[in-house]
Amino acid sequence: MLPDPRLKLVGYKLRQLRIKKGYSSYEAFAFDHDLPRVGYGRHEQGHNLTLKSLLRLLDIHQASLADFFTDI
Repeated sequence: MLPDPRLKLVGYKLRQLRIKKGYSSYEAFAFDHDLPRVGYGRHEQGHNLTLKSLLRLLDIHQASLADFFTDI
């Protein structure tokens, strides 16, 4: 089964939000926000994540679901 390309897009958008916050490393971002490093890295790679995890990340970035999904 091929991975859903929308998950890759979600990961890409999370990566862009992290970079916008000034973090070049996903590990530093995860550490500073008390997130599991490996799990967060997998989210940015487009692996499946729960809605709860996505909401937590959007809260960190002060972004709404509507804004996040506008162009997906």
